[in-house]
Amino acid sequence: MHGLRAKKVLGITVAAALCASVAAFAACETQAQASDESQAYVVSVEQTENGYSVTYSDGRVEQLTSTAGKDGKDGEDGKDGSDLTIEDIYNTYVAETGSDMTLAQFIEQYLTISADDTGSSQISRSLLSSVSVYAEFVETTVVSGGFPGMGGITTSQIAQSGGSGVIYDIDDDYVYILTNYHVVYDSAADENKNGGSLIGREIYCYLYGSESSPVLAGYDDEGYYEYDYGDTAISCEYIGGSMQYDLAVLRADKDDVFAINDGVKAVELADGYSVGEEVYAIGNAEAEGITATAGIVSVDSEYINLDIDEIGQYESYRSIRYDAAIYHGNSGGGLFNSDGELIGITNAGADSNENICYAIPVSIVKGAADNIIYYATDGDESTEGVYAADSGLTVEGRNAKYSLGSTGIGSITEEIYVTSVESGSAADELGLTEGDRLTSIIINGTAHELSRAFDIDDIMLTVREGDELQFVYIRGGEQATTEKYAAADDQFLRAA
Repeated sequence: MHGLRAKKVLGITVAAALCASVAAFAACETQAQASDESQAYVVSVEQTENGYSVTYSDGRVEQLTSTAGKDGKDGEDGKDGSDLTIEDIYNTYVAETGSDMTLAQFIEQYLTISADDTGSSQISRSLLSSVSVYAEFVETTVVSGGFPGMGGITTSQIAQSGGSGVIYDIDDDYVYILTNYHVVYDSAADENKNGGSLIGREIYCYLYGSESSPVLAGYDDEGYYEYDYGDTAISCEYIGGSMQYDLAVLRADKDDVFAINDGVKAVELADGYSVGEEVYAIGNAEAEGITATAGIVSVDSEYINLDIDEIGQYESYRSIRYDAAIYHGNSGGGLFNSDGELIGITNAGADSNENICYAIPVSIVKGAADNIIYYATDGDESTEGVYAADSGLTVEGRNAKYSLGSTGIGSITEEIYVTSVESGSAADELGLTEGDRLTSIIINGTAHELSRAFDIDDIMLTVREGDELQFVYIRGGEQATTEKYAAADDQFLRAA
């Protein structure tokens, strides 16, 4: 069973969950090596007293030294072994393996130096984009007979949820903060007393380095517990979210945020991630302040079941799995790669194993967050949340395989086939049929390659009304491209 990492209690401070991580670089192959399984590849390069020691996948260890002088002679004009250049190592590597890897790629892949210092620097940068989040709700419970609203004696109290978030965007007026939907949502809230909503009636955040802990400060005018959040708390407004994606966007006045720290930064988004990649998570662990922990990506994409509504109805969520200890407090916090780029938003962990935790992948994060902000600022008060374009397609992935790219980083790809087309849908009008193999989607002239079946859903989150869509497909061995189709308002479905 997978547990959400946000929780609440009555009358006391609570934290949502923490997942964390940092990983180790894995030995990789080039494209040339991937095509020839017998070809050895470099596992590691280590500097020695007289040069470098290169270890290959077949167990060979080669010592590279340089003693020839500038005129081809040994002696005082020669280069000491310690002066062996990276170009020398690179040229030997290419000669040994036949690799087409560039020098820059070779350096990035095999000779990352000062990893600890680099990781520390990137974590420090990511902390400028990290916040802790607290939300308050009014809950009503029956203490004697009947049900709420149907007789009996009831009592209402304040429940508080705590979690984490990341600064997603900053414009001239506002700072936009991304967190988990379940951090700011409470299915047990009393709508009548909670402002007509199940979303927190009050939401606050703290910037890293300026954190405080909410403390009980008596009772308010309605007789509820009242919290004192301190001078560094920043009031936030919920502008939209989706239980289906477990994401929510908050908005704070830029002046309020910059009055606390004018050096805060919006996160940088990664283009992707891979299994074995170093990652680290930042979150409000145990409500004791923002911390960072490390691990690696264990599974690039899998589906887990979560009961966000807490009514025993589980929904499926596509997630990244990574290995790291989990603590209450990090739900909504960022999962970053070794370059300090966001690859996901942490949201859950396995109840039976603290070293298995999950994050929402960056492709979903970006699509949903941009979607929420777009509809919150489009001037139409009737639109809120996430709206995905409905293509009318049902697809499945076939012939999945794992392979290495030219930089030695591996990925899984599959062929994507149409299994059904909804009558009257965009796909139907474009002439797509069962059995077509889809290779890319073109939006306003920009092609988006399809490598996994779930790519289609992620891409549909980026479509807006009026955008022109085309599908590139293979039928009967021939590749073709559909006509252009303008996305209409009635083809957008609001996510729960």
